[in-house]
Amino acid sequence: MKRFFHISFILIGLINVVDAQNTNVPRVSRGGDRNTQQQQADANTGSRRLSVRAQMMNEQMTQEIGNARWIRNILRELDLTIEKNAPLYFPVRETNGTKNFFTTLFHLFSEGKIKVYKYENESFDDDNLLTFKEMLDALNINYDTLQPIGGGLTRYVVNSSDIPSREVSKMFIKESWYFDQNNSLFDVKALALCPLAQLLLESGMEVTQGLFWVKYEDIRPYIQNNLIMTSNINNAKMYTVDDFFRRRMYEGEIIQTDNLMNLPLSSLFNEEELPLEQQRIEEQLKSFNEALWVPADITTVVLSKREARRASSARTTTAAKEKVPKAPTAEKATKSAPTHSIRR
Repeated sequence: MKRFFHISFILIGLINVVDAQNTNVPRVSRGGDRNTQQQQADANTGSRRLSVRAQMMNEQMTQEIGNARWIRNILRELDLTIEKNAPLYFPVRETNGTKNFFTTLFHLFSEGKIKVYKYENESFDDDNLLTFKEMLDALNINYDTLQPIGGGLTRYVVNSSDIPSREVSKMFIKESWYFDQNNSLFDVKALALCPLAQLLLESGMEVTQGLFWVKYEDIRPYIQNNLIMTSNINNAKMYTVDDFFRRRMYEGEIIQTDNLMNLPLSSLFNEEELPLEQQRIEEQLKSFNEALWVPADITTVVLSKREARRASSARTTTAAKEKVPKAPTAEKATKSAPTHSIRR
């Protein structure tokens, strides 16, 4: 019996020692540890994957033009300061969580959510990718460098006041006008966007500089829920940025169409001819769309209208006749008159 108590006492002492050692080590569940590591990796890379649902929605909304029998690519320049394009430019500085379109692109780029491409080549392959640091250095934007502890990608933090949202007052948009014969569809697809910054050189001369190209399909998942105000009269935010582009609510001049020489219109026409050529291209696009569909038969329309007028006139006449009371006949009047006997 004494030996049994002695062994029990030793076991209790060992258990207390183990518990004391475990209290010095924090307990973290495996699932929590993996989540922490994933969050740290996301923080280091600045990238966040789209959800499966967001990817599927983006694929469903993508306009496939591979089977189109007719395509014409148009490059427009948008002046963001005019009223029709103002929803993309204002507010210039972020106010109460509301930011303009370029600031949204800037944040998406800094967080690694979208890929952007160098402005000069207009090529959307990996060899033409632009890094965030390269853009910051090219624009002389101040930034702080953060090197994550334990490795990982370097992050560059930019103060909101240093984002050149005011200077980016213009934008290129590349459109593809196409006709899909298989689906009998004539539509316009936004292909890519390029912000344009008004930069002031040391010499005092102001120049317009393209910053980068970004594919519209890459940014659509992030802007399809961003509500904007599109009217000065109605201040309700009824449209999203995606609606703004898909509905072509913007206004811009055509500066180039795809041609064999790959030259802008300004190189092919002088100042007097350029507006006429831009108007001619707009009319060509409109005429092509109208020529696709068979117009209604004018004779049939005229006859139907004439028959409708006759039917309406007949109904009116019938109703008038029904409303007018009929005058009593003489016979009825005689019968209804009181009679007197001649007998005495």
